[in-house]
Amino acid sequence: MKFSATRLPGVVIIEPAVFGDDRGWFMESFSQPRFVAGLASLGLPAPRPFVQDNESFSRAGVLRGLHYQLPPHPQGKLVRVTDGAAFDVAVDIRRSSPHFGQWVGVELSADNKRQLWIPEGFAHGFVALADNTRFLYKTTDVYAKDCERSIAWNDPTIGIDWPTGLQPLLAPKDAAAPAFAQAEVFA
Repeated sequence: MKFSATRLPGVVIIEPAVFGDDRGWFMESFSQPRFVAGLASLGLPAPRPFVQDNESFSRAGVLRGLHYQLPPHPQGKLVRVTDGAAFDVAVDIRRSSPHFGQWVGVELSADNKRQLWIPEGFAHGFVALADNTRFLYKTTDVYAKDCERSIAWNDPTIGIDWPTGLQPLLAPKDAAAPAFAQAEVFA
């Protein structure tokens, strides 16, 4: 596995080794020891153990996010796409961070097999770039409705450069998400 830092410290692109032949291909999608060692190679701490796996299925244009959970149930997320493609975004929402309000975006697809590690203290969202996009992610804490928060996907303060021509399909809670300035964030 190859671990690459992004411009947001802590957010990491992970590219698994893929072994292919005329029968198809094989890859190790997750190994706890390799994950921890890969983060350590970038000077990052091991996260809390993963306790929940989630999966979503979306048609092209569906935008989910920007989502996060506050303490006592913050979630780190290891995300990947197994069918289709998505533009995946992480936003630093740690008020004490020098990168507060900054974002990074990465295309994840079934073809490129990339994964993105998004630590606690970041909001997360994605837009499906193809029909039948299957998005899987591991989390370091369980879903806790009382801790769940969101930020408007198109907040101009953050200024995410979403794919051109995007007319997103939003859930009602995402359409009603507050602006970044009004959102509850991490200290």
